[in-house]
Amino acid sequence: MALFLGSSNKIALLPNRDITDRKLNEQKISEQAALLDIATDAILVRDFQSQILFWNKGAERIYGWLATEVIGKDSREILFQTETQQQLEVPLKSVIENGSWQGELNKITKSGKKIVVESRWTLMQDGNGQPKSILCVDTDITEKKQLQEQFFRTQRLESVGTLAGGIAHDLNNILTPILAASQLLQNKFFQDEDHCQQLMILVENNAKRGATLVKQVLSFARGFKGERTIIQVEYLISEIVQIARQTFPKSIEFSTNIAEDIWAVTGDTTQLHQVLMNVIVNARDALPDGGNIQISATNQFLDEAYTKMNLDAKVGNYIVITIADNGMGIPSEILDKIFEPFFTTKGVNTGTGLGLSTALGIIKSHGGFIKVSSRVGKGSKFRVFLPAVEATEVLNVENSEAHTGQGELILVVDDEAPIREIAKIILENHNYKMLAASTGIEAIALYAQYKHQIKAVLMDIMMPEMDGIIAIRTLQKMNKQVKIIACSGLNSMEIFTEAADANVQAVLSKPYTAKELLKILKEIFRN
Repeated sequence: MALFLGSSNKIALLPNRDITDRKLNEQKISEQAALLDIATDAILVRDFQSQILFWNKGAERIYGWLATEVIGKDSREILFQTETQQQLEVPLKSVIENGSWQGELNKITKSGKKIVVESRWTLMQDGNGQPKSILCVDTDITEKKQLQEQFFRTQRLESVGTLAGGIAHDLNNILTPILAASQLLQNKFFQDEDHCQQLMILVENNAKRGATLVKQVLSFARGFKGERTIIQVEYLISEIVQIARQTFPKSIEFSTNIAEDIWAVTGDTTQLHQVLMNVIVNARDALPDGGNIQISATNQFLDEAYTKMNLDAKVGNYIVITIADNGMGIPSEILDKIFEPFFTTKGVNTGTGLGLSTALGIIKSHGGFIKVSSRVGKGSKFRVFLPAVEATEVLNVENSEAHTGQGELILVVDDEAPIREIAKIILENHNYKMLAASTGIEAIALYAQYKHQIKAVLMDIMMPEMDGIIAIRTLQKMNKQVKIIACSGLNSMEIFTEAADANVQAVLSKPYTAKELLKILKEIFRN
């Protein structure tokens, strides 16, 4: 036993075990503190008034401030320039609402050096579960960002190189009337004042055209290390289309279709320019004899059903930019490889194979993803998904008011259990009944048993043992009036063409939203 004096100076007994436990706890805390100081990341804790409560050795190394210099100080004044403090609004809101946040922040060191950090915020709570502070872990990624920017610029220069022929052609067209008009104006025998005025206007307009073209191309080639800002998609698309029209062969026609109520996105303008240019250049290369490139932009809400089928997506509102061409198309055997670095089907010295991999990397860094479909001889379609800014609840309301059934029985055939499960949730939550089959053979057996009750079949095209097309044709022999929705997660449009040839009532591409599935069911039952 150990002795200690209480407040009344009486001798009390303290078990040795309590002393041992206390020492172990103190040792554990000491070890944890030591680990925090060993960490190369900056680890700091701040309260909701931005006052710094904890500052480890990693923070001292990265930011240059000693813990004794910053404890109790305002982290905004220590780590941020006044004009960049607005970037804290989103992280603070997110960590309070969701308990955590992760993203990039622009900060400054004690010496005034600007750095970029990958920052992870976690909400800390007291013993009663009430928010008390925020734990921040920062990783210095300044050098990584600089190397990335150099790579992006190199790839942009490659894109400009591919446009060089078109740029030279367009500049020659611009310079020709300027040269001709200037020679006429210098001719002392040229006294027609009316024509003189017309020639002056011609020279001025063509000079402006040339200056605009050069400015656009140089802006794209050089780029700039810009802050992420709110971007209006219609302007982004119009700028890219303007460059393409001036530099692509005249045999290629452009058409655009942008939703009137299109939302905005948050991003780096130069990088998103680069994405669209890379995809459009890819479309141009698929049109050696000319053709059409269609660019559209729409709003789309991605629900939980969609995200369960596409791990890159998150529930929420997105802007979808679609770039479609009617060119050569991409063979199905290489479609999954087109985003791999250095993969190219072009000849030597005509491309590095970095365009699409760069585009994908940029879109992922913006929280988005890309879906591709293609059919040899018919063309390709690239859909770029970007999270919308200030996502509204408009589409959520529309989704909640989706079509409901009248108790119809739907046979869902898919070899993926999660797909069957999410389909079951969607259907049963909207007044449908469901039967599930994991193979084409099982589907045929179930249909034979419940032929008169089943009102529609949702059939996956690619399955083991018996593929969807064979199963569809078998069901049609059993009942010529059977309503079938063909479904596939493959990117190739050839799959859907084959499904259409099988006289199905509708085709549904994976991943699909609850709204899309319910809309198709409504349409086939209405017809």
